Amino acid sequence: MPIALDNLRVGRTYLLINQGEKRKLEIVSRISGENFRVKDLDTLEYYTLEELLQWGKGKDYDLEELR
Repeated sequence: MPIALDNLRVGRTYLLINQGEKRKLEIVSRISGENFRVKDLDTLEYYTLEELLQWGKGKDYDLEELR
């Protein structure tokens, strides 16, 4: 069961699976409500969570904290 977006915490890392893509993300800052600035730990690029979910949540959507 995926974590709710409002439960994400700055400084923690998460695994996002959506639309067949897997991304390891670190939450850098909270922009607003459920939108965060995130760093992709594989490519070191910065995104907003809204950009990553703009095409919707697929059947495989999952968001879990990495420890």
